[in-house]
Amino acid sequence: MTAVQIRRLSTRAPGFEAEFQRVLHWSAETDEAIESRVAAILADVRQRGDAAVLEYTKQFDGLDVASVAALEIDEAALQRSLDEITPAQRAALEAAAARVRAYHERQLDACGRDWSYRDADGTLLGQKVTPLDRVGIYVPGGKAAYPSSVLMNAVPAKVAGVGEIVMVVPTPRGERNPLVMAAAHVAGVDRVFAIGGAQAVAALAYGTEAVPRVDKITGPGNAYVASAKRRVFGQVGIDMIAGPSEILVLADGSTPADWVAMDLFSQAEHDELAQSILLCPDEAYIERVRSEIDRLLPGMPRREVIRASLEGRGALILTRSMEESCEISNRIAPEHLEVSSRDPHRWQPLLRHAGAIFLGAFASESLGDYCAGPNHVLPTSGTARFSSPLGVYDFQKRSSLIEVSEAGAGVLGPIAAELAYGEGLQAHAQAAEMRLRKPR
Repeated sequence: MTAVQIRRLSTRAPGFEAEFQRVLHWSAETDEAIESRVAAILADVRQRGDAAVLEYTKQFDGLDVASVAALEIDEAALQRSLDEITPAQRAALEAAAARVRAYHERQLDACGRDWSYRDADGTLLGQKVTPLDRVGIYVPGGKAAYPSSVLMNAVPAKVAGVGEIVMVVPTPRGERNPLVMAAAHVAGVDRVFAIGGAQAVAALAYGTEAVPRVDKITGPGNAYVASAKRRVFGQVGIDMIAGPSEILVLADGSTPADWVAMDLFSQAEHDELAQSILLCPDEAYIERVRSEIDRLLPGMPRREVIRASLEGRGALILTRSMEESCEISNRIAPEHLEVSSRDPHRWQPLLRHAGAIFLGAFASESLGDYCAGPNHVLPTSGTARFSSPLGVYDFQKRSSLIEVSEAGAGVLGPIAAELAYGEGLQAHAQAAEMRLRKPR
């Protein structure tokens, strides 16, 4: 097998910046044909409800049933799936769910509670935190089995106190993945419908005769699902529009080179557009990693996808120092950031932008994907500069609390009135001033 032609860059090279920008470039432009088709599907489901969902499910998934109710997978079926998977699979699923739940319960304690305080004049100010009533989670189905996505979306929603979780999952030709169904049961999903694609997003966003309307839709999907989520935003909330998966490894040369090569593979195997980048100030170590890439690749079942990803969007970048590596990392703002170093806590304070930061040689990104505890739904394509991982806070909303005492009105009224008059809003000003006088 020929060597992988992955880019080798150096920050010392005169043309580094131009090459670096080419590595990062990824066009998020949407396919007009997909956009047009999705718009038509959404409009059709909104108008015709279940009838449209049934037609698209027959067309795209090869399922011909009499009603959408027949596409609902009941709790007994989920329990059977849990009972039918292997003991090892069940143990792993339940252990992962427990860790994800424990992490998000701590997140709830940290940021998801009501709070209030009183000023010296008796005015009460605070925040009321309320879980969403109903959320929808989209899960890829069929041969693409992602039970981990079920856990990562449903468990924090459950911890947040969401009233009802509705899962949609395509089952092409009736093919139900037992691990996905078992994960739904373990995570506490309330209702499951065997529908997918843009029609599933439309059903959740608008509601049909059988599928209840939700307040927010989360979860990964293909280009049609992403387009549909983008279009229904405003009618419902969404988590994010994710781009290709990414990993960035900051290495000081102390981690076995084959570990780092395999970590780069772990993202590259997702698809040809996934991105894997190594930043390191040790040129000899970069060469060892490159050699391990060539040695390990022939044994990978998805070697052609990995090769295409590494050659198309991957890079091995020689830096002047670990400090410079951290600076470049902040510019990239990667989805997954591994600090593969003897002393990762030395560098962690310098890292401002990343979806998830994995500290030390033993913290492989794959552990975060499945069972470490923090959420694996992460911002991509540089959006970690302003976005956060999916969490309990995504399934809650906040209401401000304001209770003003008579003394407080005497303090706040003149301030509000002055500003309101300055804005030309006399009713605002007079409403504040009236509280300065005794009621008649």
